[in-house]
Amino acid sequence: MKKNIILLLIIFTIPLFSESSKKKKVKQVPIENKLINYGEFKRIVNRSEVERETHRLTEEQFLNLMNEEGVIILDARSENRFHILHIKGAKNLPFTEFTKESLAEIIPLKNTKILIYCNNNFEGNQDAFAAKSPAASLNLSTYNSLKAYGYESIYELGPLLDVKKTVLPLVSDKSEP
Repeated sequence: MKKNIILLLIIFTIPLFSESSKKKKVKQVPIENKLINYGEFKRIVNRSEVERETHRLTEEQFLNLMNEEGVIILDARSENRFHILHIKGAKNLPFTEFTKESLAEIIPLKNTKILIYCNNNFEGNQDAFAAKSPAASLNLSTYNSLKAYGYESIYELGPLLDVKKTVLPLVSDKSEP
């Protein structure tokens, strides 16, 4: 008798578990927002992958391109970190401030050669260049955002450099205490 009751319980509860697992597999309806497009973001990242790798520069290549006429050096770090230490001649526009209009003020032409660098390119001064997780490197976001805004000629400083040994001219806007 006890075996029959247990068997009946099992027979009747299996469909209940089966039903609840089916309910969990129901596809969620996407939440629409015309100002957020993850699909386009992924397309930009995927289309840019090979080009970005060919546009990563050595310290010497970066230094040489800095001196070309019309080149913009864009520093997308926070304003505070920028003022502590940055590459001479760089223009600061924090990544969080990127809009069509703010970018156009600094880089009016979409075919302008743009040089970018970030926190993860320099070590030896944590206040100015606080390292981020490698997958969250500001260069990655900056490169793809510039592509999303239609900029065509973006070059990125590739190596990790010591602030005391680099040949890139670093300057500070803050006076020493």
